[in-house]
Amino acid sequence: MNMNLNQLAMIQKLKECMGNFRSNHPKFPLFLNAVSREALMEGSVIEITVTTPEGKNYCSNIKLKQDDLELLECLKSLGLH
Repeated sequence: MNMNLNQLAMIQKLKECMGNFRSNHPKFPLFLNAVSREALMEGSVIEITVTTPEGKNYCSNIKLKQDDLELLECLKSLGLH
């Protein structure tokens, strides 16, 4: 796969942003690693809740399918950690 300079710059920026995120939230990557090792399997449910500063809540969930697990494996293989 050939990448142009813009794509390489975007990947570098993504790596920088990931580093900043890890510095700001050091426990979250540990949580993701534990979930990745122990809980991501077909039929598991991932639920996400977002609460705004004003207290408004948004919540959604997905039940993992095999296709979802393949996507997650592809993302892990990018090695942006």
